Order: sequence, then C-alpha cells, then structure tokens
Amino acid sequence: MPEVGSLGLTAPAAQLLLPLFLHFGLVVGLYAALTWARLVAVRRGDAAKADFARADGDPPVSARIQRNLANQFEAPVFAWIAALLLILAAQITVWDVAAAWVFLAGRLIHTAVQCSGDNVALRGQVFTINFLAVLWLMGHALLAVLGVA
Repeated sequence: MPEVGSLGLTAPAAQLLLPLFLHFGLVVGLYAALTWARLVAVRRGDAAKADFARADGDPPVSARIQRNLANQFEAPVFAWIAALLLILAAQITVWDVAAAWVFLAGRLIHTAVQCSGDNVALRGQVFTINFLAVLWLMGHALLAVLGVA
C-alpha cells in the first residue's frame, strides 16, 4: 500500500487513527468548556477559585464536564492501545476502522448526555456504544498479537 504522511503510515492506519485524533479534539474542547464553566462559576459567585483544588469543588455544571473529561482518559485509552497494536501488526481491517468511528460517535453522544443532564441510565446505555467498539478493537488486537488474526 502507498505510504501516507511522513511517518510512512498506510492508508488503513491513517483511517484508523483519524477518529482517534478527532477524539483528542473532543478532549481539547472539553478542557476549554471546563475552563469556561469554571470562570463563569467564579464570576457569578457560585464557586471560589480555591474550590477547584478539591475533586468535589465544582458546581453542578462544571462538575459534569469535569467528570466527562476524566472519562476520556479511562476506557478510550484502550482504543489507542488497540490501534497501535493493529498498526504494528499490520492487521487493520475495514471493521477496525468502522469500530474506531463507532467509538468516536459513542464518545460524542456520551459527552452530550453526560454534560447536559443527570440521566445516568441513558448515559450507561450510550456508553455501551463506544465500549463495544473498544472491545472489538482490543479483541482484534489480541488476535493480531497472538498471530491468529
């Protein structure tokens, strides 16, 4: 396959990584949203700057954003690990690329649900979307590392 970019990645590798880099964009956006929500909370008098030194110091709006931001460093880390293993094993399939896009869609929907309200049941259902995608990626990465894929 032809190389793409200066790292010599194949087109399938670039296709697999694109939704993961877009996920990083989501993380950057969440940092900006959290900073803004905290600034607004301080200006309104809902919180003092010192309140943010504690994990439980955020008012409800910024607390939801902060928790969602923390979620971006939990299960999603495994999507990156799986992608890198699949790239190293040169075993990327169209199903892996699809799973990476499903992962991103699930993360975006999960973020919208978590940051906009307290519907924990719906948030759990939506989390299942991206979790299944990560399970696919990790499962295929395991098979690739074992030489079975």
